[in-house]
Amino acid sequence: MYRRGRIAAVLALALVTVLAGGVTGTMIHLRGNITTSPIRAGSEIDHDTRDSKDLNILLLGSDSRDLSENDFGSGDGSQRSDAMVLAHLSEDDGRIDAVQLPRDTLMSLPACTDTGHGPFSGGRGMLNSALNYGPACSVAAVEDLTGVPIDHFVELNFEGFMAIVDALGGLPVCLPDAMSDPYADLDLPAGHQTLEGKDALALARTRHAVGDGSDIARLGHQQMVMSAVVQEATSRQVVTRPDRLYSFLDATTSALTVDPGLSAITDMAALGNRVARVAPENITFMTMPWEPAPGDPNRVVPSAQAESVFAQLAADGPITRAGAQDEEPSPSDSDSGSASGSDSDSGSASGSNSGSEEEPPPASGTTPPVQEESRPAPEAPPQDAQVETTTRTADTDLCSG
Repeated sequence: MYRRGRIAAVLALALVTVLAGGVTGTMIHLRGNITTSPIRAGSEIDHDTRDSKDLNILLLGSDSRDLSENDFGSGDGSQRSDAMVLAHLSEDDGRIDAVQLPRDTLMSLPACTDTGHGPFSGGRGMLNSALNYGPACSVAAVEDLTGVPIDHFVELNFEGFMAIVDALGGLPVCLPDAMSDPYADLDLPAGHQTLEGKDALALARTRHAVGDGSDIARLGHQQMVMSAVVQEATSRQVVTRPDRLYSFLDATTSALTVDPGLSAITDMAALGNRVARVAPENITFMTMPWEPAPGDPNRVVPSAQAESVFAQLAADGPITRAGAQDEEPSPSDSDSGSASGSDSDSGSASGSNSGSEEEPPPASGTTPPVQEESRPAPEAPPQDAQVETTTRTADTDLCSG
């Protein structure tokens, strides 16, 4: 699932860019590929001035349909973050901790100054809707949610992810069971296989083929996809083959939108030099600990354990793996409501409706709507609120699930 493998693509890009840094023509071409967008409004504080040398990078997977092909539907200029990961590189370059932020996290979204995507007055809504007003708005929302200062962001869309996987020569995975989801155009057999970009994206996006069909249920599979991309992008099959290395770099730089602080190949090379020091077993992926949102059991909010995780990130400490488990319950496991994402449930956390994988994002300048539940809301969060979290490291054997 990563929701779409976004972090893996970024980490692998930074690592292998170092190897191509001495080729002048290549650098000029790659630099021309990169698209930039402000990380925050010009009048706001830039966290590049922080004394600490640890880095916090927000990785955004855009669900924009404004693409070169219409495989995912017609675009209308709107977008949401179909995936969000807050990645932390420790000051000593010994550890990367990456926390997946559920897109259905309910919060009070901060107002955003226009940085080219229209202004937003703020309001109650889901975390993923902030991207409709630009990456800077997502950065502001995640900083409000977590208390972690963000130094950089990287945004990647559907076509970009597929191009990266194809440039790698495919993504080797091992599925314990066959998986089918017509909504995500997914139909894969069990066992070892190498996925092309389209199938890798479908595996990352699927909800209906895993668990109860909720957004939360698919996060564990997204970690599998992230691990697979990290392993493949740093393998000898890529870094020792100039043709495949160049294809990967070209596809990745063409696919990314980044903040100005990462817009130069030298910036990426510097980041790559640091990332290269981190052993795969010290790259940890964790789902944000959550509990059902008060008054809306089909949405989630950070649990008390999440606050501890965020505090560790802000303090450059390792995130805890205590209580981690291979499978986690979704909001529908409580007695208060279902987040199954069935097509008939308009308030589901999965956001599916009438056979569509996603409901449309809000229009620019409006407060993102929060759909009302048809069933009465509980007076308080369920007592069995989820406080555990799915965790894996980048060296995890893919066949272990």
